[in-house]
Formats: sequence, C-alpha cells, structure tokens
Amino acid sequence: MIHRYLDPDESLGELLFGLIMALTVTLGVHLLSPEQLSNPRDLAVALIGCNVAWGIIDAALYLLGSVFARNQRVHFMRKLRTLPEASALQAIREEYGLDDAHLAVEQDLAVFYRAALDVLRHAKVERAHLRGKDWLAALMIVILVAVTAVPGALPILLVGDPVLALRLANLLQIGLLFIVGYHWARYSGADPWRTGAAIVGFGVALVGVAIALGG
Repeated sequence: MIHRYLDPDESLGELLFGLIMALTVTLGVHLLSPEQLSNPRDLAVALIGCNVAWGIIDAALYLLGSVFARNQRVHFMRKLRTLPEASALQAIREEYGLDDAHLAVEQDLAVFYRAALDVLRHAKVERAHLRGKDWLAALMIVILVAVTAVPGALPILLVGDPVLALRLANLLQIGLLFIVGYHWARYSGADPWRTGAAIVGFGVALVGVAIALGG
C-alpha cells in the first residue's frame, strides 16, 4: 500500500530518518538531569512528539518538492519548443544524463532522445498542482516517521528501570536500522547483511554528529 504512493527509496528513507531522530533522543537522553530521566511518560511523549513534528515538516517539504519538480519539467518542455532541433536534443541529453551512465550504445541513445523530443514537444505544458496522490503520500510520510518512535517509546513506558528501558530502546532502534538496510538491499541488488550493517553504522554515526552538535 505504501509503495502505491511512495517509491521504495522514499519510504525506506523516511523510516531511516525517523529511526535516526528517535535514536538521537534515546541516546542523547543521558544529558538530562536525573529528575528528568525519572519521568518516563514525559520522555516518551517528547520522543513521539519530536518524530510527529519532523514527519509533518518532511511531508510539507515533500509536497513543495513535488510541485517544484513538476513545474520544472513543464518549464523544460516549454524551453524545448523554442530551441532548434539540435539544441533541443542536446538539452534532453543533459537532462536525462544517460550518456555518462553507459547504459546503452550511442545508436540506441540517439533513437531514445529523438523519441523523447517528439513526445515532450507535444506534451501538455500546464502549470502543475498538488493532486490527491500527493496528499496521501505526504500522509504516509507522517505515519512512517511517527511510527518509528513507537519501538523506542514502549520500553520507556513499560520497563520500570529507566536505564534498562533506554538500553532496550536503543537496541530495538539499532535492530530496526539493520532491518531497514536489509530490505533496502532488496531493491538495489546489494548484499542484505552488509547493507544492513552499513546502515547501522551510518545511522549511529549521524546520531553521534547530532548529539555532539547539540541536536
């Protein structure tokens, strides 16, 4: 259902972002005073509230980026109609960048660019607006980022010992970072175990940077 509205890289990226945010809170909580640490409810609310807030911010940026990207394509198509054919073909080459990727031979690329030019010159060039799918995708982003705070909040609320609760929360979130990386590898053809371990290292490193800089 999620991938009806978000690409796999977008959904997995949001999960990674949410887990890093939550892990920053649970690993950085040692900076609090003992009195603040002894109130698990407030800490759990802060953890979930932080992720919900950033989920809303990230969703708003997604909507803004979606409209910008579509209008950028419309502007590009309008530009193609004003250019000579040779210049238009070169603009398409630069826009799609398939030459650098060495994905096809030159003859096939020339056919592709010619077909793309014919399609784009006859495409609609109306200004883009937000659609229902965009709003649903934004809602999915809020949900994904918010949900990643729940595994860290549960031990804090259910375990009586604050130190043990935070350790369990951190272990759960690090384990979920590995799972996100493991599944990420399925879409890129990489080794799942290495990718999972790399995502854990990457996520913990970013958390360390955030804590060190007061985030």
